[in-house]
Order: sequence, then C-alpha cells, then structure tokens
Amino acid sequence: MNKTNITLKQGMIALVVTVAALIVGFGLPTWQFLITVALAKGLVALGVVLLLRSGLASFGQGLYYCIGAYGVGMAMNYLDWRETLVLLPFAAACAALLAWVLGFLLARYRDIFFAMLSLALSMIMYGLLVRNPSLGGSDGFNVHAPSFMWGAFAETLSRPGVFVLTVVLVGVVLWAMQGFLRSRAGRLGPAIKDNEIRVEYLGASAYRNIHLSYVLAAALAGLGGALSSLSIGHVDPELAFWTTSGEFIFIAVLGGTRNAYAPFLGALSLELIRTLAYQYAPNTWQIVMGVSMLALIVFLPGGLISILNRRNTAATTTDSSSPTGAR
Repeated sequence: MNKTNITLKQGMIALVVTVAALIVGFGLPTWQFLITVALAKGLVALGVVLLLRSGLASFGQGLYYCIGAYGVGMAMNYLDWRETLVLLPFAAACAALLAWVLGFLLARYRDIFFAMLSLALSMIMYGLLVRNPSLGGSDGFNVHAPSFMWGAFAETLSRPGVFVLTVVLVGVVLWAMQGFLRSRAGRLGPAIKDNEIRVEYLGASAYRNIHLSYVLAAALAGLGGALSSLSIGHVDPELAFWTTSGEFIFIAVLGGTRNAYAPFLGALSLELIRTLAYQYAPNTWQIVMGVSMLALIVFLPGGLISILNRRNTAATTTDSSSPTGAR
C-alpha cells in the first residue's frame, strides 16, 4: 500500500471517528461536556504518548496544559481577544515556544532525570500562579465565551459549539498525527527507546528528534488546555499541579501507545468511569474508580487499544489459515 492510499485510509478513519463522536454528542446532549473535556485531555495525553514512544515519561505536561488555558484567559482579559480561530493557535504557539526554549535543556536528559526535571518546571509554574494575585491566585479567574468566525454565525460560541469545534479539531489532529507517527521522525521514537546509540550511528540525531517530539507534545497540551478553558469557562493553578500531569500519564498508559487514537480512548474511558462512579457511588467513587482502573491495567497491560489489536491479529490469522489466504 503506497503512501497516498495510507493517507486516504487514515483520513477516512479520522472522518468516521469524528462523525461518530458528533452523533453520540448530539444524540446524548448531556454527554457533550464530558466528551469535550475528555478530548481536550486526550490531546495532552497524545503528546505524552509521543514522548513515551521515545522512552521518556513527562510528569510535567500540566505546565503546557496550564500555559494554553491561561494564554486564552489572559488574551481575553488583557488583549480583548475573542476570536476562537485566533485564541487556539495563540495558545498552542505559546506552549510550543516555551517548550522549544526548555527543550534545549530537557532533551539532554533521559529516564528519571527527564521525568523529575519536567515535574519541577511544572511545579514552579504552579507556585508562581498561586502567588500571583493579579491572576486570581489560587482561585484563578473566569474565561469569557469566545466568538467564532468573527461573529459571522453567532456573537458567542455556545457550549454545543465548543463541542463541535473540539471534535472536528481533534479529528484533524488525529489524521495529522497518524501521518507523523508513520514519518521518519515518528518512527525514530521507538528506535531511540530501544537503542539510542545505534540511532546515532545510523546518522540520525536522537537529541533533535526528542526536542521535536517535546515541542509537538507541548503544542498539543497547549491546544488541549485552550479547549478545556473554553469549555469549563475557568482556569486556576491546579492545571499545572503534579496530579494533573499524573492524570495525563495515566490516560496515556490506559489507552496505550500503539497509535494516535489510543490516548483519546483512554481519556473517554477515564471520564466516563469517573462520572458514573460519582453519580452512583458519591461516597465511595474514588474506590470504585481506582478498582476499575486497576482492573483495566491488570487485564489489559497494553492499554485499551490492545483489544482492537487482538481482533486485528485474530482476523489476520484466520484469513491466512483459510484456503483463500493460503492460496
């Protein structure tokens, strides 16, 4: 299968997933907020997956999630920006720019040193925001409803509008990131994880590839933070706290790292279990959620996406063992 056919296939899959999410959202309006928040977190987890494929666990993606959210809020309050098509690229660009600067340092470290350094940077941001009364301190501040297409459709973008925008944007990101994972830079990640020295001997730069992955992961986190702030309508320093970054790691592990769809499957599953546990077991929802997540990890160590991979493997085995396949 040539590259053009692969690209078309990836685009069709992304389109089908996007349409399915829109149908579910409008068929179950009460789920629109849950899906929006889950997809926003899935974008951050997708960036975590990029780094995990290179053998790096970032415990500080909350930093860029927070940068994206606060970037939208500050642009609205201080620059009087209201247009969604300006706010979202601005948030992603702010996060990517900061990651590009910090990446010159972080790309030199591996294993626990990378994890702890990324965590330290995120907690520094948390401390600065908590002690900054002009940004609301520990309480944060509200984010106004944005406009879309400069008011051509409506003066403000409603919550269903944010839902549609998020789903469509995630569909585009899925298509683009699936292409990136199949590119030379995307394929270098697992190679660096397996044997970085061999990658260097082959003429590729592990340092530059990790730097690129770190910047892309930050841009995705900034975009996720921006969408989350527009959906929730509020930002606070907890976005940069270590528990938030830990949740993104958990989502990435829960979904799996095989492809770009896995983190979104993990994010949707986590939000669904959390919502149902809180609704039906309000006094013990943490226990229910913990047991459910533990069971998923124990029985599906490859992540939720491994269910689909097993089915594909079984189908391939069946086809190859059939008379037609053998012929």
